[in-house]
Amino acid sequence: MLRALTRFFRGRRDDAQLELGINGSTPHNADELLARLQQIGLRRITRCKLTRNRNVMVSFGAGALRVHEGYLSAPEPVLEAIVTFVEGRSRAERRAAQRVILGHPIRVARPAARRERTHEDDVGIAEQLRAWHRRYNSRHFQGRLREIDIRVSRRMKSRLGHYTAATPGSEPAEIAISRAHLHRHGWNEALHTLLHEMVHQWQDEFGHTIDHGRSFRAKARELGIAPYARRVLATRPGRGDGSQTLGRRAARTG
Repeated sequence: MLRALTRFFRGRRDDAQLELGINGSTPHNADELLARLQQIGLRRITRCKLTRNRNVMVSFGAGALRVHEGYLSAPEPVLEAIVTFVEGRSRAERRAAQRVILGHPIRVARPAARRERTHEDDVGIAEQLRAWHRRYNSRHFQGRLREIDIRVSRRMKSRLGHYTAATPGSEPAEIAISRAHLHRHGWNEALHTLLHEMVHQWQDEFGHTIDHGRSFRAKARELGIAPYARRVLATRPGRGDGSQTLGRRAARTG
């Protein structure tokens, strides 16, 4: 009798998980989100964790999936895109899924931490970088890039600079240049980094994945800059069994 009851309740629990994936109800936690994604077609993932990182949206590896909590309320096409990002067999499939994922506006219960502001002693440098951004925009991009904030960072130590895409409904896009990079390598190298990050801006504004893949390398060669950099928070090969990270930031590192 006890075994029969155990089988009955276990079957009710499995039916409830199946119903969660079918009836379209909104997941409330990581377990419910995982069950929903598994019903859509997720296979290689057995664990799920919600995050609040403002840059990394989705990452996976070694059977674990990390998803920004803002995707709990995402509509079905976005959840399907997350599954494709993990399970997709071709680069084209995954890139199409990335555009859907990053296009979804993220709303969180608490505001993200404020970005670092340019130190008052570095405001003049930031203004010069903005002037060069306008020159490069006219010279290399036919003036088609948006004017965005250029920040000088005193916190950035290992990276030379980064481009951060706008978060829908939250913070605007920006380019940050390391103050240490400027002092260590000089003004010309800092301008090279600025142009590098403007290629990421071009990727973002013209519908390309923000990474250092084919579109980046082609544009870099067109502009005459070195198409090398380590991907920090963009889509990239990771460790373990095909781990990857999808984020809103791409950076140049020394």
